[in-house]
Amino acid sequence: MASPASSAPGGVAVIGSGLIGRSWAMLFTSAGFKVKLYDIEQRQVTDALHSIRKEMELLEQSGSLKGPLGAEEQLSLIRGCSDIREAVEGALHVQECVPENLELKKRLFAQLDGLVGDQVVLSSSSSCLLPSKLFTGLAHVQQCLVAHPVNPPYHVPLVELVPHPETAPATVDRTYALMRRIGQSPVRLLKEVDGFALNRLQFAVIGEAWRLVEEGVVSPGDLDLVMSDGLGMRYAFIGPLETMHLNAEGMLNYCDRYAEGMRRVLKTFGPVPEFSGATAEKMHQAMSGSVPDDPAHLAARREWRDRCLASLSKLKSQLQPQ
Repeated sequence: MASPASSAPGGVAVIGSGLIGRSWAMLFTSAGFKVKLYDIEQRQVTDALHSIRKEMELLEQSGSLKGPLGAEEQLSLIRGCSDIREAVEGALHVQECVPENLELKKRLFAQLDGLVGDQVVLSSSSSCLLPSKLFTGLAHVQQCLVAHPVNPPYHVPLVELVPHPETAPATVDRTYALMRRIGQSPVRLLKEVDGFALNRLQFAVIGEAWRLVEEGVVSPGDLDLVMSDGLGMRYAFIGPLETMHLNAEGMLNYCDRYAEGMRRVLKTFGPVPEFSGATAEKMHQAMSGSVPDDPAHLAARREWRDRCLASLSKLKSQLQPQ
């Protein structure tokens, strides 16, 4: 039987060695893919490889390392480079992870467009830049799409696949299969929309959370409890639509029961907040009271969050739907 590495359909190039790029590299190697990790400065590449080694060793010690290979085997599949032509040579999938700047990304994809052949998928990790802004005019536009991960990608499996209007269906199909192969949960957006799906939902929640605190309805700390000990516990396993379906005798019965109340409440929602001023200061003070905003405290809290997410991910894998 072939090993995961030898059966992988070509290598992967990860462009950008920051947090998201490092996470993608770890996910691809967990499934046995060979990865070239590129950044413009060799020092950044070296630091990224050191960080990946440290993270993989910790994950292995805690039993949270993904995939059938050990940490050393996975690390042997990653090679760093600071020559972009070398990075994409032999790759059949390129995952861009540079900072969220439209002009920077457009320049990069124009450069990649001139380096790759007709079989290479060019994928952006952008969280909100529309494919029509990123890829229009490229010779290989049919091979381009956004594959937006969720931070932290190693522990949160969702990936939004967002096509350009000219993206070939086969490009989406190939990327969907690749994401499934590395253990992620891809979803297909049938057309592009500002903010994609995840951030549109996230921003809707943030907007109403902000208004509830601003209008003196609830404290910042209690607002977060509404999600973490309320809605979030549900949504860790089922989404809002299935919640509706289960909270009545099916979706149509739910709509019959609750549509009037939902419409009434939704009409009371206020305007889009400015996310500044006195309310921002109030939010900051409340958050800093529980998690001070110095680098050490924030890093420790993120590590705790990631451990929680790793444990939740294990639990979800054991509780597959019947």
